[in-house]
Amino acid sequence: PPAPVAAQGGARNAAKAEEAPEEPSPMQPVLDHIVHVITRELGDGVIEEAYVNRLAKHVPTIVVKNERWRETARLLRDHPELAFDYLSTLVGIDHETHLEVYYHFDSFQKGHRLAVRVKADREKAVVPSVTDIWPGADWPEREAYDLVGIRFEGHPNLKRILLPDDWVGHPLRKDYQPLDEGV
Repeated sequence: PPAPVAAQGGARNAAKAEEAPEEPSPMQPVLDHIVHVITRELGDGVIEEAYVNRLAKHVPTIVVKNERWRETARLLRDHPELAFDYLSTLVGIDHETHLEVYYHFDSFQKGHRLAVRVKADREKAVVPSVTDIWPGADWPEREAYDLVGIRFEGHPNLKRILLPDDWVGHPLRKDYQPLDEGV
């Protein structure tokens, strides 16, 4: 028997949606400008990937090479066309194949925002600290170190912030095995 009319229409609409190109994000020009400024000032070898994260309210997002993060961070804060003066989020993430630090910045002066991702190797999980650029990074960097095991090179006081100093391992790593199975 033929499918109900509503089901047929739904299938047709889904097929049309797959065929239709996605509308450009309203934040694409902002992302393009940020990428342009970074590339103009620091060269082509800084940004690994750039995209608008549609699932997170169209946040312009860049993936910055770990070894270029410090100079990029300074540029994001100090360049008059960017002026990212506020670090609102800094979290460590375990992706199993690598670790990553996710940052979210706002520019109150320019009225735009940006997410930055910096990857780190699982075995040598080191990312340059930005505490001297955004002092608000102090505690979140310590938390990412404590829970995920990302070392922030240059941090003035990198030590555990939530767990006791004698805690073994980093509990938000996906391969974490508690020393005491009863915990």
